[in-house]
Amino acid sequence: MQMTWLNCFTGDRYGLMPETQNMRSEFERDYDRIIFSSAFRRLQNKTQVFPLPEHVFVHNRLTHSLEVVSVGRSLAKIVGQELAKKEGVKDNPQAVDFYKNQLQHVIAAACLAHDLGNPAFGHSGEEAISKYFKDREKDEEFTSRFSSDEWLDLTNFEGNANALRILTRQFNGRLEGGYRLTYPTLASILKYPCESAGRQKPGPKHRSKFGFFQDDKDTFLEIAQKLHLKRDVDDPLCYFRHPFVYLVEAADDICYSIIDFEDAHRLGILSFLEVTDALMAIVELNPKEDIERVKDNLKNLKMDPNEGVAYLRAKAINYLVTRCSEIFMENAEEILAANYQGSLIKGCEQMQPVLKAIENESVAKIYAYDSVVKIELAGFKIMSGLIEDFVEAALIPKALRQNRHKNLLNLMPYQNRFDEKDTDYQKVMCILDHVSAMTDNYALNLYRNLRGISMPSI
Repeated sequence: MQMTWLNCFTGDRYGLMPETQNMRSEFERDYDRIIFSSAFRRLQNKTQVFPLPEHVFVHNRLTHSLEVVSVGRSLAKIVGQELAKKEGVKDNPQAVDFYKNQLQHVIAAACLAHDLGNPAFGHSGEEAISKYFKDREKDEEFTSRFSSDEWLDLTNFEGNANALRILTRQFNGRLEGGYRLTYPTLASILKYPCESAGRQKPGPKHRSKFGFFQDDKDTFLEIAQKLHLKRDVDDPLCYFRHPFVYLVEAADDICYSIIDFEDAHRLGILSFLEVTDALMAIVELNPKEDIERVKDNLKNLKMDPNEGVAYLRAKAINYLVTRCSEIFMENAEEILAANYQGSLIKGCEQMQPVLKAIENESVAKIYAYDSVVKIELAGFKIMSGLIEDFVEAALIPKALRQNRHKNLLNLMPYQNRFDEKDTDYQKVMCILDHVSAMTDNYALNLYRNLRGISMPSI
């Protein structure tokens, strides 16, 4: 069945039969389930870009996610109001209610969940997990334990795929269906709806990474079928994105483009003038903005530079939200038909020179900053060591495990423990569930303990 604006959403939940009516909508309940979860709380101790300093507040994964929620909700409110007016939608009360009142909750919940799969130390952690397996590619005895598709999962560990796994998997001692979220919320985080073998660089955006592990393929297919995602190719398994993905992606892109600059100013990496010039360049593109009034307000805030930067940041984000909403609606039918290429923020053509300048400045002065580079290097070493220790212990036959292997596996929480009857791939995935869930501090302390660098406190 072809996707339409009437069948691309449902209140049904993955892993659960329809329930009775509740005071909250199904989509509001998605948001609440995620925000009260331990996986979300752990984001407060996962680095965003900068190592977490003692005296200056900068963003971590949790605060970043909350800000993405705020931007995503705004995008969804604007787009939802417009979609409710479309032919074929405006005469359907259920659809009108969804787009006017519920889409914002779907996007907010998806934004809240979009980084749940990121391991400690972010992309450095992902790279460390992947490299452990890549380094063993010439070990035929080891690689023969996995199918070619399973091996691609392991050598290209992907936080996006891990997020779907966290939200839907029935871990030991947990209820079937994981968080039991609605299908639209789950579909909204599937930026790359293909398996690892379907990655294609260079290639279309929806295949630049992958969105589910082999262990979770059936879950993905259920979501795709429930919401009528359009098939790209059968082998490898690839689909096109759900329309709501573009709103979640835009919210994340907007925050990434702006927020790192604000943190860099607080830490003294970028000057007040460097940051305000860049943000003002965005604000000045807004034809509806009173630029002189903005400049006057900025002068009034000159005694508090941080507040001045925050003021311009808000103005810049507001205009980016407006433009991305307009780009979505200008291309709504192409997005629905899976014919739209790229992202909403890239569709803001007039802004590209300004955004590219900010990106270049970020790469040159922020991401290359000493403390940022050092934590990436340290994080890589820590995650590499932990993966090596746990995978070795898991794949040794039970009868041959030494006490150190048994003790190490006993450190794993019950929810992530494997069954000895599981395949080697399934055992490794349980290890990755455990290691990828660790916070930066927990991973660091465990690494030190296991190597005798420091002793655990009693």
